[in-house]
Amino acid sequence: MNDVKIIFNREFRAYFYSPIAYVFSIIFILLNSGLYMFHFFFFGNADMRAFFSQLPLTLGLIFIPAISMRLWSEEKKLGTEELLLTLPIKTENIVLGKFFASFLFYLVALAGTLVIPIMLAILGKPDFGPIIGGYFGAMFLGAFFLSVGIFVSGFFSDQIVSLIITSLTCGFLALIGWQYVPMVIDGWLPGVGQFLYNYVGVTRHFNDIERGVIDLKSIIYFVSFTILFLYLNAKSLERRKY
Repeated sequence: MNDVKIIFNREFRAYFYSPIAYVFSIIFILLNSGLYMFHFFFFGNADMRAFFSQLPLTLGLIFIPAISMRLWSEEKKLGTEELLLTLPIKTENIVLGKFFASFLFYLVALAGTLVIPIMLAILGKPDFGPIIGGYFGAMFLGAFFLSVGIFVSGFFSDQIVSLIITSLTCGFLALIGWQYVPMVIDGWLPGVGQFLYNYVGVTRHFNDIERGVIDLKSIIYFVSFTILFLYLNAKSLERRKY
């Protein structure tokens, strides 16, 4: 556990030395808050359903790829990956240290949006159950997308390539969880769209939690896929040692 803490401290500090992390954090907060405020003033609803409904796409396409692209790609580019992997630290502990650092940085950025429920509490009487459920689901969603980003970053030395591939992968996982996309796929390949919607698409499972339905299947979905991608990342790195 001490090894995980060493890597965690190294990676978490690195985020605050990178202007890119600040830029994308500000973009994440302004984009999500701005889109939500447009919906709020247009419809006047004192809830955050509009905020959470857009979160899978804004996280998957922009923010998560931006903060995960450097985790291994930068090590490759600087030539420190080999040195890191030859340290007397288990590969899975290195992966976990990087994952927890990026996850905490994500939670810091997500906390920047808490001004919205505070504003709603001042202006009206929102139902905090779905809001708490939404933030609970956002934690699982961010962890899942980050594990995908770390896994993809392990294959490329160019951070831009890592960003694009992660963005495409997370975007696909988000879109396949919408009802309309699987319907289109079913038109070409009967049954495939529905299978992807039920077992692969992230948005469906996130919406269940966001609505306040703490479905064990959705939690197992997020936890199992997060562990799977972290495991694959560790195994792919271990193969390069030999």
